[in-house]
Amino acid sequence: MANRLALVAFLTDDYDRAIAWFRDVLRFELLEDTDMGGGKRWVRMAPTSDADTAFLIAKAAGEQVKFIGKQAGGRVGHFLFTNDFDAMVAHIRTQGVTFREAPRDEPYGKVVVFEDLHGNPWDLIQPKP
Repeated sequence: MANRLALVAFLTDDYDRAIAWFRDVLRFELLEDTDMGGGKRWVRMAPTSDADTAFLIAKAAGEQVKFIGKQAGGRVGHFLFTNDFDAMVAHIRTQGVTFREAPRDEPYGKVVVFEDLHGNPWDLIQPKP
């Protein structure tokens, strides 16, 4: 049996706002948006339609609400790889995204930490070949 990581939950307070942010800022594709009834939706987004792993955009309810923006306890919890770091940084800047630092070179590649729509920190990385 082969296993693979298919989905990672991303907590939000608003499906449509999260969809717009991932689409417009990170250029993700909307893979699915199915009404599940009772205000719930099954929303999947990924960098490309053939990506191995996607986000399940999950509207937080009850106790989950306090974890919006704190999914990884304040540390970087999401790592987005790109093959054109400079172009992606320039695009993200035009979208008004908060950067926590200036881009830097590391042994593994170029990296910068930015915040998503809820303040979760992300690494944008262009890995070294």
